[in-house]
Amino acid sequence: MRLKLGLFVIFATILMVAILMIVAILTSITGLKEIDILTSAISILMAISFLNILWVYRSILRPLSKLQEATRHIKEGNLDFTLDIDSDDEIGQLCMDFEEMRIRLKENESEKIQYDRDNKELISNISHDLKTPITAIKGYVEGIMDGVASSPEKLDKYIRTIYNKANDMDRLIDELTFYAKIDTNKVPYNYNKIYIVNFFKDCSEEVSLDMESRNINFSFESDLSPDVVVIADVEQLKRVVNNIIGNSVKHLDKPDSNISIRLYDDKDFIKIDIADNGSGISSADLPYIFDRFYRGDSSRNLAKGGSGIGLSIVKKIIEDHNGHIWASSKEGEGTHITMLLRKYQEVKSYEENIDSRR
Repeated sequence: MRLKLGLFVIFATILMVAILMIVAILTSITGLKEIDILTSAISILMAISFLNILWVYRSILRPLSKLQEATRHIKEGNLDFTLDIDSDDEIGQLCMDFEEMRIRLKENESEKIQYDRDNKELISNISHDLKTPITAIKGYVEGIMDGVASSPEKLDKYIRTIYNKANDMDRLIDELTFYAKIDTNKVPYNYNKIYIVNFFKDCSEEVSLDMESRNINFSFESDLSPDVVVIADVEQLKRVVNNIIGNSVKHLDKPDSNISIRLYDDKDFIKIDIADNGSGISSADLPYIFDRFYRGDSSRNLAKGGSGIGLSIVKKIIEDHNGHIWASSKEGEGTHITMLLRKYQEVKSYEENIDSRR
């Protein structure tokens, strides 16, 4: 309101000054009556003033009124509106910047809502996944205290089960700790040259012992030359293998269960394929299995556990190694998780290239 009043006073003052000047000039030049000159001057200046006022209203006052209304919406917490301004002058640019700010605030609000939802789901998943082994440990400890484990063999079985359940809890806590580092991009990678075939042979030996104790068939094959090298973090690459195989174990549903690791040569890359003959993944779930907290059919996955972050961690690690990862699956037949990692190739110096041509 003050702006409108100020503009009106300015235009009125300019109008009066202009009229007086025109009257004085025309009187001295033409000798016409002052009243005639004054009438003509007022008519012309009123028309010009009307056009100026109309321009000011359309270019300044109306955009500022819309901007004021938009500011009130934001103050009230409402971001579901659009600030439409047609002009491209300074006021219009200000309004466009304001609209971009509103869009950014809306995106941030949506991200915060999704983040809060993810955290609630994570807490729910953790509560379930911790409760399961804790309940089992409590039951076996009570069995020992009550003398149910009466024989050394039964006592040994109870203690081993408690140990395995404690390991499950330790793995879950380790996974959550690593997830927190990933979420803040603070993963301490330690990249080194590794002979990939030897690495997977060592991993396979460790995995095969665990699979044997679970009565799961495991195999490892490689088409690569033993001297193929990649740049990778050994510990994080082990995490990738363990997470994928751990996920496969949860979905094995056949008496003759199989898990395999295959290495293939793919020009400048190595292809790693980890396969199982488990329950498989539906086509509806398959595009989302690497998303954080995604657990597919919730009613089926509650019984199998899992925080829903294992495969998202795998994807993050592989991408941080400049690799690629994808999945293929058929329900009832099994799943393949495939990864590509670039081979390490030393760049020869100019002298070495000359020597190789001689």
